[in-house]
Amino acid sequence: MNKYYSMLDKILASGKMQNNRKGSIKYLLNEQLALAPGDLLDIFEGHNIARKKLRSELQLFMQGERCVERYREAGINWWDYCGSILVNSYPTYFEKLPPLLAKINREKRSSKNYVLFLGETGAESNQSPCLSLVQFQIDEDELVLSAYQRSSDANLGLPADIYHLYLMTRQIDLPLRSITLNLGNVHIYENNVAKTRVLIAGNENVKFDLNV
Repeated sequence: MNKYYSMLDKILASGKMQNNRKGSIKYLLNEQLALAPGDLLDIFEGHNIARKKLRSELQLFMQGERCVERYREAGINWWDYCGSILVNSYPTYFEKLPPLLAKINREKRSSKNYVLFLGETGAESNQSPCLSLVQFQIDEDELVLSAYQRSSDANLGLPADIYHLYLMTRQIDLPLRSITLNLGNVHIYENNVAKTRVLIAGNENVKFDLNV
């Protein structure tokens, strides 16, 4: 069982129940997922991830694209519930990523922490980022990436975020040592619990419900 599936299994086995406006969830607090390159390979080979769509999504984020229609044109329809415009969401912050990546590649300073913050801008929000911080560090000429997520939908959001973080590391001219996600609240929605058990049992074609 790869580390991602192990996290799903841990939530199912040990998670507590909580009700929120989106529905009931089974959750764990302050979990960590530490992934070496081999772990990433296990996840990407063993789990059905919409790689092409996620690559396109990250590119649109980094361009600062806030129009939902542009995402739909790229085959990405999971933002439709936000309305016509993404306000104070990922594009607001990820448009700062290209110059940050360029700076890392130019400087490659082991004494400096390169950080992308995703937080409040004061703008009205229709979907605040669940990913709150991405930190790039260089140690012995290897890239160490750390990220903090305040909230993580383990079925839909977490594998997408893992892949997005991996794509970021691919734009830095250094070998990757690890990606570590610190998860403030990682959860499975109650209406996806049975499907999660089916996924862990080996059926990669499970379709999870989006709770909004």
